[in-house]
Amino acid sequence: MEQMHLIRRSLEIMKGGEKAALATIIRTKGSTPRKAGSKMIVYPCGRIEGTIGGGCGEAEVIEKALEVIKTNRHSQQRVDLTKGLFYEDGGICGGIMDVFIEPL
Repeated sequence: MEQMHLIRRSLEIMKGGEKAALATIIRTKGSTPRKAGSKMIVYPCGRIEGTIGGGCGEAEVIEKALEVIKTNRHSQQRVDLTKGLFYEDGGICGGIMDVFIEPL
């Protein structure tokens, strides 16, 4: 359900002429907080809708998405969680996520 909401919201953003970026996990390897297909919209102010897993990895993608919004050029970001990052829920992710970030 969340993914459909984000797709609809992306279409609304494009039709309305707003600026934002859509980040989509396109590939995962190992233990990751979210799987391929998970999406997140990032707005120029840094606000987000959806999630690709939270924590430091998501923060990296938000930073890159803000660049994508400014340049209006897509990008791919590799998020390496193999360094034993701890998340608020106490879990440890030890995988890698490839995230495609496109301007809306």
